[in-house]
Amino acid sequence: MKDKAEGPRGRSPAERGWTEEQAVALRVWISLARCYATFARAVATRVAEYGLTTPQFGVLEALHHLGPLTLGDLAEKLLVTGGNITYVMDRLETQGLVTRERCGEDRRVFWATLTAEGEEKIASVFPDHVEFIEELVSAIEPHEREALRELLKKLGWATQSNSMPRI
Repeated sequence: MKDKAEGPRGRSPAERGWTEEQAVALRVWISLARCYATFARAVATRVAEYGLTTPQFGVLEALHHLGPLTLGDLAEKLLVTGGNITYVMDRLETQGLVTRERCGEDRRVFWATLTAEGEEKIASVFPDHVEFIEELVSAIEPHEREALRELLKKLGWATQSNSMPRI
């Protein structure tokens, strides 16, 4: 009978040649990735009930709360590529929810603006979205939510600093 630790092909797991601090860092990464995937899936499912994709909802929400933005600013705020914003804007424009206008000073720049229908759509679904997000984080006490937010921001800034190419 084979030892369970060997697996079905007689191969044992690789030895763990890292420190306990490194093991904790790896577990943080795994927990963060799993949490994000689960959270994002839940949000995408809810947003689909509004007849939107998550990126489409993000565009409508940004324009609703920030006003007209350039496509470049939208891409930066939503952490997506310019090509992705163009695709999302194409779909939203087809639905009559946004418009694009070329900038008068720089013809390479386009402004995104909500239409009246787009404003009505996001204004009608956003309160439900806020309640849903509050439900998702309800397992965490209110004071822990703020602490978690600050820790995630700190990790994000540190990650951004560490991800610069090393020469």
